[in-house]
Amino acid sequence: MPQENTSHTAARLQPFGTTVFAEISRLALLHDAVNLGQGFPDFEGPDPIKRAAADALFAHPNQYPPTNGVPALTRAIADHWATHAGPEAGEIDPATQVTVTSGCTEAIAASLIGLLNPGDEVILFEPYYDSYRACLAMAGATPRFVTLRWPDFRFDEAELRAAFTPRTRAILVNTPHNPSGKCFSREELTLIADLCQQHDAIAITDEVYEHLTYDAAEHVRLATLPGMADRVITLSSLGKTFSLTGWKIGWAIASPALSRAVRAAHQFLTFTVPVPLQHAAAVALASPPSYYDQLRADFTERRDLLCNALESLGFPIARPRAGYFVIADHTPFAPPNAAADDVAFCRRLVETVGVAAIPPTAFYDNKDEGRRLVRFAFCKRTETLEAAIERLQRLRA
Repeated sequence: MPQENTSHTAARLQPFGTTVFAEISRLALLHDAVNLGQGFPDFEGPDPIKRAAADALFAHPNQYPPTNGVPALTRAIADHWATHAGPEAGEIDPATQVTVTSGCTEAIAASLIGLLNPGDEVILFEPYYDSYRACLAMAGATPRFVTLRWPDFRFDEAELRAAFTPRTRAILVNTPHNPSGKCFSREELTLIADLCQQHDAIAITDEVYEHLTYDAAEHVRLATLPGMADRVITLSSLGKTFSLTGWKIGWAIASPALSRAVRAAHQFLTFTVPVPLQHAAAVALASPPSYYDQLRADFTERRDLLCNALESLGFPIARPRAGYFVIADHTPFAPPNAAADDVAFCRRLVETVGVAAIPPTAFYDNKDEGRRLVRFAFCKRTETLEAAIERLQRLRA
């Protein structure tokens, strides 16, 4: 990727540069490629929810709302939690335990900045969503990495135990996981819960793909495990579940004490988010179970279309059990005697095949773990996926 002039950028942010998503999207436009890179749908969310936003624009005040969210939405989030988190989750108070944020990205930043002090350590599983590292840098915290290894993306228990130190303040768990499509098992989360309690650590869980699970995969919410209700900040958002990623409506659910930490940062990051979209989000979260069933069925179909095509072309894949993405091994298509290089492969894929994908080394501290891999997004229209599959046939030439 091209070098950037970072002379005016704060030192803590210089290592991150422009996100890989922006760079790949730029190349995709330049080469008129089918973009299976950045994780956003190329179709619209439900019309009734969009109409609810339009109606709210005229039906409700358009001035500053309560910084923690309009009551209609905080109540809807609490009801959604009660409905979908299971009986072991218990009820939450929308006034003291729910904070509405500008997407889950801001919820991540507010949680980390509000919770951490410089020098605190936070455990991250790699591959990770790239904003995690940047937010830790802004908080002055130190990441410690535990690797989820291809192809099943399990972690080594000894590595996780060793990552906890006297300076560990928190662990960030993304389940269902981006980019692997892994759902952390109940056994894995129980180990994490035990270690958090042993080391007096907080868990921050990014659960934006909570409703996009496939093949009867179980999404276990860490906050519902014994002893964890007061130790977990649960983050999610509207965008992935309702294909409205541009709305940027997210939230954090936590005990009153942890919510105060989130809110201490949130009030100075964005203060609030658009009022009409909050009211429409409340309508969305009242959707019946049939909506979520159809959502999973539609995305399972898209996943299988792309995964089956990749396998038929010769890509070894890790078929995801959740989310928007499939990780594949690109080395069967590497030039003879060349070392695995995901960035070079993705560049060649755009320039000579006409398909954009993401090089996963952007999600690893240990770059060698990601060099053989490539990430494709299947959150696209069937026509888009079919066009990409047709172009990928050129790899056989």
